[in-house]
Amino acid sequence: MSMVKLEINNIPVEVPAGTTILEAAKSVQIKIPTLCYHPDLRPWAACGICVVRNEGSAKLLRACATEVAPGMKIKTHDSDIVRVRRAVLELILANHPNDCLQCPRSGNCELQNIAADFGIREIPFPAEVPTIPVDRSTPSIVLNPEKCIKCGRCAIVCQEMQNVWALEFIGRGENTRIAPAADVSLNDSPCIKCGQCSAHCPVGAIYEHDHTRPVWDALCDDEKYCVVQIAPAVRVAIGEAFDREPGEIMTGETYAALRRLGFDAVFDTNFSADLTIMEEGNEFVERFTKGGTLPLITSCCPAWTDWMEKYASDFIDNFSSAKSPQQMLGVMAKTYYAERMGLDPARIFMVSIMPCTAKKFEITRSENMFASGYQDIDVVLTTRELARMIKSSGIDFLNLPKEEPDNIMGDYTGAGTIFGVTGGVMEAALRTAYCLVTGDEQPPSIEFMAVRGMEGVKSAEIDIKGTKVNVAVAHQMGNVEQVLDAVREDRKNGVKPRWDFIEVMACRGGCISGGGQPLGATDEVREKRIAGIYRDDKSCVLRMSHQNPQIKKVYDEYLGAPLSEKAHKLLHNHYHERKVYSK
Repeated sequence: MSMVKLEINNIPVEVPAGTTILEAAKSVQIKIPTLCYHPDLRPWAACGICVVRNEGSAKLLRACATEVAPGMKIKTHDSDIVRVRRAVLELILANHPNDCLQCPRSGNCELQNIAADFGIREIPFPAEVPTIPVDRSTPSIVLNPEKCIKCGRCAIVCQEMQNVWALEFIGRGENTRIAPAADVSLNDSPCIKCGQCSAHCPVGAIYEHDHTRPVWDALCDDEKYCVVQIAPAVRVAIGEAFDREPGEIMTGETYAALRRLGFDAVFDTNFSADLTIMEEGNEFVERFTKGGTLPLITSCCPAWTDWMEKYASDFIDNFSSAKSPQQMLGVMAKTYYAERMGLDPARIFMVSIMPCTAKKFEITRSENMFASGYQDIDVVLTTRELARMIKSSGIDFLNLPKEEPDNIMGDYTGAGTIFGVTGGVMEAALRTAYCLVTGDEQPPSIEFMAVRGMEGVKSAEIDIKGTKVNVAVAHQMGNVEQVLDAVREDRKNGVKPRWDFIEVMACRGGCISGGGQPLGATDEVREKRIAGIYRDDKSCVLRMSHQNPQIKKVYDEYLGAPLSEKAHKLLHNHYHERKVYSK
């Protein structure tokens, strides 16, 4: 590897060729301020905050997009540089609403933080805040273009990371703004509600729909029986909202907080992840052994299912019909649980705590989401929304005693918890599928390492006692097309599909960095959250879904068997082609 020597603020630095000035400065503990830069995205030097100077040149360089060169002598801070940065900030603030107290990003806003760092108290330019309507058309995310600072992060995420192309720059000069492609409403655009735009926005221009008010109202209504579930990825991220390290497992504290908020029953989505594996795993085994449509493609991610229905409807027959764990638990709460507890299902108010903004869309995406005779999930809150509820209620979250979930739909195996990471659904399914195919009590190794990791597309051949199963795992929507195109090529050539089973998750790293998780996710943060999920898996006494005694009981008492008529009615789904642009 070729190395480059230079100086930054008179400090000798040696970094690999191709390193940017911004990265080189970070390596010697020098922070250069940025706004448009994000480590997930290619730098494109939109904001001009990160300007630096190379000795002997009057030209200011943008550190995020300029690679180091031998012999450079970089100055990251002097009076001229600070003056330029300050002017850029003042210009941005002159075109930005001054309503921080009402902004969903107040206290966690990159523009607010950097303005405070520079001590900006007055704006020397006349305020010219554009008047542009707020777009609340989707059930998942809100677009407030007045707060946009034109950093471009959301457009790059949507177009390049996610391959959705729902957002773009419209207009020129001072009239430039971020808007849905073709200037339609967000709900009528190709948007798949993944929320990665909001997760990468540095300000309050894009944020999740806040649905805490109907939850507070339900908790105060004596006629409502409020039940709640928490998703696998929530437990390793919610602590970040309370200044804990990413990946710290806060499951017991979350159960306790939910009870103190007033919920009558606390369930765990990991339980229904085990239920999903029973349905999806048996579905795969049936297709694999009896000649059904392959590859089978997982269907737990609602942003992915929306993308598939819009962009890849030729794969509808390949999709698993199994509902997501969220939806399975919702319908079971209003049927099985209601019967067991003698409750009128009309009284049950079902809340999901999810890492995902697309889950807000999923709960009404089709008639299948009303399989109980009622809306199976009434409200979805993101991890961020739950954190706000806990803080506003005065609960001392970090010092809560650890509690357990309710024992009817709360126990889970390690397979259930790894649903929160890329490769987790596949690994959970393989653990059970191995046993279903071979009749063995468990695989030789419980951990399928080949499907783990942050590589965008992972492919592996799994040996099930001499039977070869070829699998692929893709995460981050921009990586999915290559997998689908490979399958299309096999179809065109009339050959057996190269994969038997494919897992897709819309967000990078899987649900652990969903659009509703605590802000600031980078690969470093994702790796810590992923490690937390695998620690939770290893701590479980039972690590395969079919071993869960509560799952066995549900089938014995209520569903009969996986893929039974009753299971299909309650736990399975149908898909249809959707238009990319709705009218």
